[in-house]
Amino acid sequence: MSFDEIIDRRGTHCAKWDKMELLYGVPADTGIAMWVADMDFRPPQVVQDALQKMLDHGVYGYFGDDSAYLDAIRWWMENRHGWKVEPEWIFTTHGLVNGTALCVDTYTDPGDGIVLFTPVYHAFAKVINAAGRKVVECEMPNVDGRYEMDFDAWDPQMTGAEKMVILCSPHNPGGRVWSRAELQGVADFAKRHDLILVSDEIHHDLVMPGHSHTPMALIDGIEDRLIMMTATTKTFNIAGSHSGNVIIPDPDLRAKFGARMMALGLSPNSFGLFMATAAYSPEGAAWVDELVQYLDGNRKLFDQAVNAIPGLASMNLEATYLAWVDFAGTGMAKDEFTRRVEKDACIAVNHGPTFGKGGESFLRFNIATPRARVEEACNRLTDAFRDLQ
Repeated sequence: MSFDEIIDRRGTHCAKWDKMELLYGVPADTGIAMWVADMDFRPPQVVQDALQKMLDHGVYGYFGDDSAYLDAIRWWMENRHGWKVEPEWIFTTHGLVNGTALCVDTYTDPGDGIVLFTPVYHAFAKVINAAGRKVVECEMPNVDGRYEMDFDAWDPQMTGAEKMVILCSPHNPGGRVWSRAELQGVADFAKRHDLILVSDEIHHDLVMPGHSHTPMALIDGIEDRLIMMTATTKTFNIAGSHSGNVIIPDPDLRAKFGARMMALGLSPNSFGLFMATAAYSPEGAAWVDELVQYLDGNRKLFDQAVNAIPGLASMNLEATYLAWVDFAGTGMAKDEFTRRVEKDACIAVNHGPTFGKGGESFLRFNIATPRARVEEACNRLTDAFRDLQ
């Protein structure tokens, strides 16, 4: 397939394109949607073929015998990430926001503190707050345009009321691929403060050339408090399938999670299972390799253009397709630089403050779209901030 193909998603019940005028005031006909974290590319042909096979059969009953599905997950984790997973460790949730919510529900009580290293994916805080738990924000220092861990600053923040920490690895929105030493630091932090560690690794396949992701499950001494979360959905652009993997090595933690899912009557939909089984394959792997090279090209184009605008700084992207742009150098108030992006450039983006402390001067741009569209966005941004040049 060609990632350069422009696919018009407007009028298809697409959140990213069909809601940007309502939510951001960006015109549906001329705007560019760069907010929701899904891609404007079709998934690999092997996924399309799996759906076509379902359609040709024409009967959409309950899914049975998930052995091929579980084997596909195990194959992917071992071959792509060097992590051996047992089939009984794997639970399927309705995506990883649902997976996060289930972890919060299973392992914490109302009023408990849940630690986030901010700025971080905004859905975490939404879920925590909605569940009547308390968000505990540990703000990451931005050191020369790169987020780092600061456990010396965070240890004194802990009061004993915290029961869980949620890590985003690789990091959304900053694009960091955490080093093994940093991951060991997170594990030690969780142990020091007796926290369940939920590691959301949904972006683990979208790592830029020159960087390497380490699954938290490969860090020693953390297994008895670790919940791993992975998914096909970001990797293969099948987020609408609402399927995610919650993988739990520890038997006690696993029993609690399984009981909670049973109590809530949760089971996966067959479309997501067929799609995931097809995606986690050699054909899917070859497609991902091509995708990452393409995203890397988009990243270089976007960063070069944005960083050429005085006062703007696009954080170096080590993983994900989400560019995190700092407007602090413009000296503008948030409303002003946001207005220029949305009203003048007609680009819908995510607002930095929704990601928590440290996000106040940022906007997040999704660059997983055909290169011509990235180029157009760059030209519009250059024009919107022309007076600074």
